[in-house]
Amino acid sequence: MLYYLFEYLEKQYQFPGAGLFQFLTFRAAMAIILSLLISTIYGKRIINFLRKKQIGETVRDLGLKGQNEKAGTPTMGGIIIILATLIPVLLFARLDNIYVILLIITTLWMGAIGFVDDYIKIFKKDKEGLKGRFKIIGQVGLGVIVGTILYVHPEVTIREELKNPVTQQEVIVNGPAQREFNKEEKSTKTTLPFIKNNEFDYADIITWIDEDWGKYAWLIFIPVVIFIITAVSNGANLTDGIDGLAAGSSAIIVFALGIFAWVSGNIIFSDYLNIMNIPRVGEMTIYIAAFIGALVGFLWYNTFPAQIFMGDTGSLTIGGIIAVIAIAVRKEWLIPILCGIFLAENLSVVLQVSYFKYTRKKYGEGRRIFKMSPLHHHYQKLGYHESKIVTRFWIVGIILAIVAIVTLKIR
Repeated sequence: MLYYLFEYLEKQYQFPGAGLFQFLTFRAAMAIILSLLISTIYGKRIINFLRKKQIGETVRDLGLKGQNEKAGTPTMGGIIIILATLIPVLLFARLDNIYVILLIITTLWMGAIGFVDDYIKIFKKDKEGLKGRFKIIGQVGLGVIVGTILYVHPEVTIREELKNPVTQQEVIVNGPAQREFNKEEKSTKTTLPFIKNNEFDYADIITWIDEDWGKYAWLIFIPVVIFIITAVSNGANLTDGIDGLAAGSSAIIVFALGIFAWVSGNIIFSDYLNIMNIPRVGEMTIYIAAFIGALVGFLWYNTFPAQIFMGDTGSLTIGGIIAVIAIAVRKEWLIPILCGIFLAENLSVVLQVSYFKYTRKKYGEGRRIFKMSPLHHHYQKLGYHESKIVTRFWIVGIILAIVAIVTLKIR
C-alpha cells in the first residue's frame, strides 16, 4: 500500500524521498525491520493472550528428558509468524504482482489448515488433530491452485538467452559482448543443479512422443507442484519437534531462496551468472525479507526453553511457503539439498515405519532403525541436549544452503 502511495507522491509532487520505494532493496530492508518489530514486540502480547486463554500444548509422553516440563506451553504461535509476514508485505510489496499474490494465498491457505488442526487438538481435546486425509486434501488443493496459476497466468514468464553465435574474431575486435535475451515467453522450464545445460522442460517428458503434446505439459507440471508442496509442508511439520529447530532451519532455507529470487529477477545478475531470467519474480524479495524477519523474531520466544510453540499453524504454513518460493524461482530440484533437514526428518519417519512393518511381518516382532523418529528425537534418546541438537542441525542447514547457492556457478 505504501508503495502505491509514495509512487503517487513521487509522480504528482516530487515528494522528497518517495523515490526510495521504487527500490527493492529499500523496501526489503523496511519489511524485515517491521516484521522483526511485530514478531518481537507484539509476539509477547500474543503469547500472554494465548496463555490467558489456556491455549497450551498437550505433550504426549515419549519418554524424553524434560518433556513434561513443556506441557501447557502456549501453542498456535504460527499466528505470530503469519501476522509479522503479511503486514509488512501489504505495506511494502506491489500487491498486483502475481508471485506476491500466490504467496499470500499460500500463507492464508496453509495457515487455515494448520489452525484447524491446532484448534481440534486444543479445544476438542483430540490429540490426533485434523485427520491426515483432510490435511492431504488441503495440500493437494493448494498445489492445484498454485500449479494452475503458474501454468496459465500470462505474467509467469521467463527470458532466455538469444542463441546468436559470436566468432572469435568478433570477440577480439569488440570484446566479450553482453548476452542478449529473448522477449518474455511462457515456459515450463526449470533448473537442474550440477548440469552444464541446466535447463529442463517438463514438456519434454511427453513431447518426445509428439510435438503437439506440448500443450498437455500441465499433466506433468501440476502433479509435480502438488507433490513438492505436500512433501515440503509435511517435512516442516515433522521438523517442528524441539525448541527453535523448525524456525531456525526455515530461516536459513528462506534466506538462500531470497538470493535466488533476487538474482533471477534481475536481468544484470542473470546475465552475469548465466542463469534463467524470470521477470517480476524479484518482487518476492519483499515477501521473503518479511518472512525471514518473522521467523527470526519468533525465535526470540521459541528458543530453548520455548515460551511458545508454532504448532501446525506455523509449521504447515512455513513448509507451503518454502515450496511455492522454490517452484516460482524454478529451483525446485534444489529442494533435496536446500531442505536437507526436512528431507532427513521425512526419511527417518518413512524408514522407521517401513522397517518396523517389514520386520514385524518377517520376524514376528517390529524392529527399529532409529531409537525414535523423527530424527531429532533419535538424538534426544542418545542423550544430546535440545540446544546442541538444534545448533548442529542449523550448522548442517547453513552448509546445505551454501552448497545450493554455489550451484549457481557449478555446472
